[in-house]
Amino acid sequence: MTNERRLADGRVELVDTRRVEASPLYNHDLAPVPLSRRTWSTYNYAALWISMAHCIPTYMLASGLMASGMSWSQALVTILLGNTIVLAPILLNSHPGTKYGITFPVFARAAYGTFGSNVPALMRALVACGWFGIQAWIGGEALNTFFKTMVPGWPMALGGGFGGHTTTEWLSFLLFWGINIWIIYRGMDLLRVVENWAAPFVLVMTGALLWWAIVTAGGLGPLLSHPGKFRTFGEFWPVFVPSLTAMIGFWATLSLNMPDFTRFGRSQREQMVGQVVALPMTMSVFSAMGVMITSATMIIYGQAIWDPVQLVARFSSPLIVAISMFTVVVATIAVNIAANVVSPANDFANAFPRFIGFKTGALLTGILGILIQPWRLLADPSGYIFTWLLGYSGGLGSIAGVLVADYWLVRRRELRLEDLYLVGGVYRGWNGRAIFATALGCALAWGGLVIPALKPLYDYAWFVGFFAAGATHLTLASRARTTIDAETAHLIRP
Repeated sequence: MTNERRLADGRVELVDTRRVEASPLYNHDLAPVPLSRRTWSTYNYAALWISMAHCIPTYMLASGLMASGMSWSQALVTILLGNTIVLAPILLNSHPGTKYGITFPVFARAAYGTFGSNVPALMRALVACGWFGIQAWIGGEALNTFFKTMVPGWPMALGGGFGGHTTTEWLSFLLFWGINIWIIYRGMDLLRVVENWAAPFVLVMTGALLWWAIVTAGGLGPLLSHPGKFRTFGEFWPVFVPSLTAMIGFWATLSLNMPDFTRFGRSQREQMVGQVVALPMTMSVFSAMGVMITSATMIIYGQAIWDPVQLVARFSSPLIVAISMFTVVVATIAVNIAANVVSPANDFANAFPRFIGFKTGALLTGILGILIQPWRLLADPSGYIFTWLLGYSGGLGSIAGVLVADYWLVRRRELRLEDLYLVGGVYRGWNGRAIFATALGCALAWGGLVIPALKPLYDYAWFVGFFAAGATHLTLASRARTTIDAETAHLIRP
């Protein structure tokens, strides 16, 4: 007799959880979400993406592309195309979260094995730690600007500091870091409240900044009339390809761990509609707003100011600076917690279920985010796009390829929910096929860093990793197809 209850819409929950609760692979934060707690609606998912996309890195994204020679229109098309492409694996990997109520690392146990799932989970977690540090540093800069406006003599109030930054800059960074950790310790329900409130607030405030820029400048400025430096398609293509890959890399992290959020979904349709509506359009519109505001600053100040924190710091009204910096802080907190804390916290908990819970995993994420030294990652805008985003996209693309191939093609969307938590279940140990496929995808995607002949593959890092790893896993899994069919033969497909 099966221990699963299936709804007509295909969603599944465990009838009796006592067996999985006794397993060393289980803890409260990794537990499958019961149907009664799957309450997130279309608006919740749209608000999640809107709040995550409305952040400083998105605002500045087009600047890096324009610095490489693109016109504003070429930059925005590249951003739109990249986010439309990455939406596909995001939706494909969102499905098991809603169907089974499971987190990303638990979902990965089906493809990689209950122990092998730590490989993709920890790879994803380390990238998220880097992103957490980057966003925390940006939020700290916003707090520091706020304090400079409100507190006379703030920059040197605690001495000259070290590492090229004043003591008050470091203090602001650590204060913002602490706010993030505090919200996480309050739980996922508070996170949903923050996301729902932050999404419209940040959009309205950025719209107000855009209105000010256009009125003050008497127009949109010279950036929008600049044609870019590429005169032919042959000149444009070598820059376009790695740029597109980097844009995909921007949300390649969420293409893996969206089950961490979709496990709370009321239906597949609601989570899909919320994501499809919000992600590509929000990223493109917010980047466009950044381009237009920056273009206007060339008329107002005689130079392009891409960083909104630096732009607002030039305002003379303390009230305007305070409101603007509060907006930046809200935006950065919303994206940082949702995109860069939830997943690694679950990933670390998956590695040591009996010793690390969600809150401890979040604290570990925060500590590693400091140790990665985000102020160095942000020091070079070209390195941020063409080294950071492009580089890790190959590894995460390889994982996404294996997960998509395994769930949709090999297992045909059928998992044994209880066995995902059992040491002796059908997913026990390591799945060598998935590990090998991921390693091969990473080797091909990253080979260009050390082998000049493979440099073109590095420019396509995410695509190479995704398709090479997915195809390899599918090929190797075909040999074990009879066993997998036997595992799922008794299940009723929706």
